[in-house]
Amino acid sequence: MRKNPISRFLALAVMVGLLCGLSLAQAGGDKKNSGKKAAPAAAAKADDKKLVDINSATAEELSALPGIGEAYSAKIIAGRPYRNKTELTRKKIVPAATYAKIKDMIIAKQGESGKKSDGGKKSSGEKKSKKK
Repeated sequence: MRKNPISRFLALAVMVGLLCGLSLAQAGGDKKNSGKKAAPAAAAKADDKKLVDINSATAEELSALPGIGEAYSAKIIAGRPYRNKTELTRKKIVPAATYAKIKDMIIAKQGESGKKSDGGKKSSGEKKSKKK
């Protein structure tokens, strides 16, 4: 009979501890987020310089990312161009776990080569419409 009240007490103590921990975690999280919101735009621009562009990076630059080796960097290069970085998982170039490690370190900029090919298509279409 003693096991039942003791186990109930222990379960209650664990639940109270978890609730207290969660409330403290939420209070600490709010303080951290408020500091991030106050970050200046200059810091955001500095972060952009550190990002690796998956549309123009070399195999060595891609291999330097965590979880990306020679095989994944070759797959990334072969799958170019990317409209956004989430295409790495949609096209099944890298696994979701690897993408989670690198998503804050990469960017998919739209380079000039993409603009030239689109511009060529538009200009030929414009010429055809002018003839009509």
